[in-house]
Amino acid sequence: MSEKTTDLIHHPYQPPAEFAAPQPGVFKASTVIFPNVATMHTRDWRNKSGYTYGLHGTPTTFMLEERLCMLEGGLQCVLASSGLSAIALVDMALLKTGDEVLIPDNVYGPSKALAEGELLAWGISHQLYDAMSPADLASKISSKTRLVWLEAPGSVSMEFPDLAEMVRICRTRGLICALDNTWGAGLAFNAFDMDAQGGVGVDISVQALTKYPSGGGDVLMGSIITRDEALHARIQGTHMRMGVGVGANDAETVLRSLPSIALRYAAHDRTGRELARWFQSRPEIAQVLHPALEDSPGHAHWKAVCRTGQAAGLFSVVFHERYSVAQVEHFCDRLKLFKLGYSWGGPVSLVIPYNMASMRGPTWPHKGMLVRFSIGLEAVADLQADLAQALDEA
Repeated sequence: MSEKTTDLIHHPYQPPAEFAAPQPGVFKASTVIFPNVATMHTRDWRNKSGYTYGLHGTPTTFMLEERLCMLEGGLQCVLASSGLSAIALVDMALLKTGDEVLIPDNVYGPSKALAEGELLAWGISHQLYDAMSPADLASKISSKTRLVWLEAPGSVSMEFPDLAEMVRICRTRGLICALDNTWGAGLAFNAFDMDAQGGVGVDISVQALTKYPSGGGDVLMGSIITRDEALHARIQGTHMRMGVGVGANDAETVLRSLPSIALRYAAHDRTGRELARWFQSRPEIAQVLHPALEDSPGHAHWKAVCRTGQAAGLFSVVFHERYSVAQVEHFCDRLKLFKLGYSWGGPVSLVIPYNMASMRGPTWPHKGMLVRFSIGLEAVADLQADLAQALDEA
């Protein structure tokens, strides 16, 4: 029995290498086998010339990184266990005690919580700047500022900032600027080349692959894309020291979804716009917040940067203040096809009510409750009927 057990573990057969299929293979490994000691000493995972340990990459994760670089127009990629993990890795790699980071006032909530929690505890300060005012961003920059975060649009309130001008300010002041590009997904615009004349782009583009690249609502993953080898090396080093890794099956799931991302994104966009315009005709609604609508904050900036005219299937509506919190929440509860849940980018439409006055304070211009919709892949007529019955009931 022992001989058979040993033979099973050390069986010499290797399948032939010449195999091609529409989807790349899935390689799962913690241990990576070296042919000899010399190879063990010389192999380097950092430039993708070889494999050393599963945490540092396999053919599956290397393939996903390269395809994401192509999608976003970058040159280097680091994978993280979630979108928030990717944001945290950037902060940890580039900031130290005594430094300061600037964050837009409509930032993704957990990113702000990270600055208020761990970063502050490590002696790293932060300031919030008006996401719609390049002048306010410029005024907040100090001798301590090392990193500026951008977000387009705001993940709940949907304002679209003047990205190009904010990038120019960072360039002039010699600051690294990082963009949460989850909404754009590498499709709405090129974060590394967002000016019609060229030459204006961020240093770092972060995505929650959890959203559109995955597309199924079943994977947690993030990416950090750069076009500068030295900057990538700093992030990569922190990634290694923190022991961040992603599972091969999760990487495979994203690889399987990427070929359809453009088709799915367009479908989400198409249905989202139709429903956003429908909401504009409803008497219960004070304003619809969608970057592609002319009266939405930052529409001109969206039009200038998103030159293909694309937008994600995400928008918010602000109810008239005459409707109570209880009425708006009842509306959300009455929805049947729209499910109550966080995240977006999957096949199922989602809805979340927000009390923006508590989130944004006195700067928030509306008094009514805000409800955010993530549009899935259902038929637009069915979604519209669901929204109409819930509004009538509430």
